[in-house]
Amino acid sequence: MIKIYHNINCSKSCNVLELLKQQCAEFEIQEYLNDVPTKAQLIELLGQLGLTPKELIRKGESVFQEKFQNLELTDEQWIDVLLAYPILIERPIVVRDGVAIIGRPIEKVVEFIGVKS
Repeated sequence: MIKIYHNINCSKSCNVLELLKQQCAEFEIQEYLNDVPTKAQLIELLGQLGLTPKELIRKGESVFQEKFQNLELTDEQWIDVLLAYPILIERPIVVRDGVAIIGRPIEKVVEFIGVKS
């Protein structure tokens, strides 16, 4: 089963969702701004991505620049930041068979899910 962590306001996330609709019979959508992952889910997702919490942060977001840009936090503290401000989570994230990728560019997703010709 494929899962997408989706932001409906992100064009790249919407493009990946459309690809999944065209190519995959079954997949799950989690609109993570409205359905924020639990701490355990986020920790698992970080492991699937092979990233640290700080590497998952969208550093161009104004909330990051205003509140967190110059802070040195522990991984645990960055996880709490991501849970409190899910807009900071990179997007889209696609998970398949216990492995996750950030779905940009879309060609990474095409290869990851094994798009049919």
